[in-house]
Amino acid sequence: MIAAVTAAPAPPEPGISMTLARSRASSVRDVRYDVAFRVPADRSRLVEGVVTIRFVLAASAPLVLDFAQPADHVRGIRVGGQPVTATIAAGHIVLPRDVMARGENAVAIDFVSGDEALNRSDDLLYTLFVPARAHLAFPCFDQPDLKARYTLSVTAPATWQVAANGRQSGEEDAPSQPGFVTHRFAETKPLSTYLFAFAAGRFSIETAVRGGRQMRMFHRETDAAKVARNRDRVFDLHAAALAWLEDYTAIPYPFDTFDFVLIPSFQFSGMEHAGAVFYNASSLMLDESATQNQLLGRASVIAHETAHMWFGDLVTMRWFNDVWTKEVFANFMAAKIVNPSFPQLNHELRFLLDHYPSAYQVDRTSGSNPIRQTLGNLNEAGQMYGPIIYDKAPVVMRQLEQMVGESVFRDGLRDYLQRFKYSNATWPDLIAILDARTPRDLAAWSRAWVEERGRPSFAVSLRTDASGRIAGLLLTQSDSLGRGLLWPQQLRVTLGYEGTSTDLAVDVSGRRTVVGAAAGLERPLYVLPNGGGLGYGYFELDDSSRRYLVAHVEEIADPLTRGSAWVTLWDNMLAGGIPPGVLLDTAMRAVAREADEQNAQRILSYAVRVYWRFLTPADRASRAPGLEAVLRDGLERAATQSQKAAWFNAFRDTVATSDGVSWLERIWRREQRVAGLTFAEPDEIAMALELAVRQVPDWASVLSTQLERTENPDRKARFAFVMPALSADPAERERAFERFHLLENRRREAWVLESLQYLNHPLRAADAARFVRPALEMLPEIQRTGDIFFPSRWSEATLWGHQSPAVASTVRTFLSAHPALPTRLRWTLLSAADELFRASKSTGLGP
Repeated sequence: MIAAVTAAPAPPEPGISMTLARSRASSVRDVRYDVAFRVPADRSRLVEGVVTIRFVLAASAPLVLDFAQPADHVRGIRVGGQPVTATIAAGHIVLPRDVMARGENAVAIDFVSGDEALNRSDDLLYTLFVPARAHLAFPCFDQPDLKARYTLSVTAPATWQVAANGRQSGEEDAPSQPGFVTHRFAETKPLSTYLFAFAAGRFSIETAVRGGRQMRMFHRETDAAKVARNRDRVFDLHAAALAWLEDYTAIPYPFDTFDFVLIPSFQFSGMEHAGAVFYNASSLMLDESATQNQLLGRASVIAHETAHMWFGDLVTMRWFNDVWTKEVFANFMAAKIVNPSFPQLNHELRFLLDHYPSAYQVDRTSGSNPIRQTLGNLNEAGQMYGPIIYDKAPVVMRQLEQMVGESVFRDGLRDYLQRFKYSNATWPDLIAILDARTPRDLAAWSRAWVEERGRPSFAVSLRTDASGRIAGLLLTQSDSLGRGLLWPQQLRVTLGYEGTSTDLAVDVSGRRTVVGAAAGLERPLYVLPNGGGLGYGYFELDDSSRRYLVAHVEEIADPLTRGSAWVTLWDNMLAGGIPPGVLLDTAMRAVAREADEQNAQRILSYAVRVYWRFLTPADRASRAPGLEAVLRDGLERAATQSQKAAWFNAFRDTVATSDGVSWLERIWRREQRVAGLTFAEPDEIAMALELAVRQVPDWASVLSTQLERTENPDRKARFAFVMPALSADPAERERAFERFHLLENRRREAWVLESLQYLNHPLRAADAARFVRPALEMLPEIQRTGDIFFPSRWSEATLWGHQSPAVASTVRTFLSAHPALPTRLRWTLLSAADELFRASKSTGLGP
């Protein structure tokens, strides 16, 4: 039925270009979608549907719709009820000028969806259309600034439940499909295509009312005790976040319904579909052994996704170059929201440890990228995501709030949300609103912090007089990328003394900053340039301060200053200022005295990373008995289950001695208990995987027993998928890797990443080096077919266990051989490879 039309213009380029998007945004308005999907019970059969798109066209002209499926997936097109022909190519449907009228139009299309964005398994389907993947599932205008109202119906097996953006308006037996039910949903408020979503499958539904609002939780958890243990807390956290945001923004919750869907092995921690938030089930359904970080993480992800209802859903970026604006506000608001729910915590320390290490992990590398980037086509939008927008941007936003003041900042955001509600805005739009409220030049500030990549470096120079008092304290800022760029910011410099410290507020505005308040003070034992955790950059410790902190960091009284000291010590270690083994010794000594659980977990995470990444195999073997003794002792002394879980997890992940492995195996076999620590099914799965990769006797029996013992069907399926990567047989591991070449075997990205991590485990590094180049060669395809975080996580999972110069050379050779690799993908790989490059030198294994 569909044929090329000679008079039609050539189709646009693949993807959604900025040129196409701007053209459509100027000519199309008042868009409404009425879309119906028919989901078969048999996953091998395709999903079919029909969509009617109503809109107003400014002038009679050819119209481009987005639909990245073969031409035979378009079964029919009608305009105004009459069949028409169209050009179908390059992921687009081009309707000719002569069928499009100025004013109101209605285009109906019968289609067959592709599975790429439908995430299907035998009894579950969920859409994931961010950043521009809706057009893989149905014909649409797949750009964020053509917001539309959606009316949805989903026909699915009668035993399934369906969640969607709109309020459910009806449910009826499908007349032509016995055993199927059609679920109908009322029209939504205006949404961008990436926020339109539905999930269908075998779900249980929990319902609660908080503050007069009904909320529903869709889940697949089979452990009734776990559901009962988590249910009320999950609802309470959502209710608290909604109430806080309504108060802060002065705008009531802007959508008609509020449901959330817990999906096993979901690609992200959460996704903010308006009225139907999707979460990774493990983020919300916590086990009794959950650590404080996991409890905080749950509260934060709930606050983050709830904040998106205003920041991202109500007001959406006009183009994905500003995707960071929705993410920064979600993260920034989340940090504010969780405070009342955790009054016992040091929230400044939480902000520091949540954001700075992750942001630095990219910004210190050759793969650093600006917060705000240019973007010519949405087919590269997925590469915009990462720690720079999730973790550096909140630090930058806090600096902005401090510059203009909290009340001015809040009032500016209220104005922004009211002015652009149910519409789109840009970062310059917000800067203009705030700039009008402050004498500071925010546009100039934004250019340094938002438009450029990298971070400043600070060096400290301390002079004393004859009496031993400070004659001068100087901070020198430099740009490691040689652009002469300056980053204005506020710091709190800490001067440390025996049993006490002094914080000095410093406003950095130039290359050289004299800390005038330090003059005349007694010479300190150490100078910590970012002791208050406010500033952002590489803070190089002077020799005296570095030696003192390595020997005495645990003696710093203030938890925030200690946390900042640890972030700084790690940075200095990576820069070559501290030998890795020395930092590990410091960590093991200090963590035994660390009273703050947030700091303790950060120190333990650094210890695990040093152990695997920066020690040679011989060093690991010699240090293992002492490390395990410290971890076992900490586990025994820990006062709470959360603390015990943190110590145990560090032990489980690093254990190497035969006695230690035997003890872990007895725990897994349920022959031995750990006082005060309860293990759930996910804990036992993690233990089984760690035992297998260490090739304990009967490792295959460990895996098969764990598979049999796993009751949750989703966890069982994931474990079965990962098992081949744990085999002691190199040929079996090769087959486990080779299956990733087939797209169908990469659909469950979390499963793939866990498999890839175990294939490249440090204990398998010598054999796994053969997988590195093939994995890198797959990166462009991973980017093209995967979700937004898959390329970076694929790269990290491939490289994490390696430290040899040969593998470092493999990465460099790959980059040299692919000069046309897209810039953002190159940045992704350089960032993932940074610690490999450093480790190949620091271990003495490399040149």
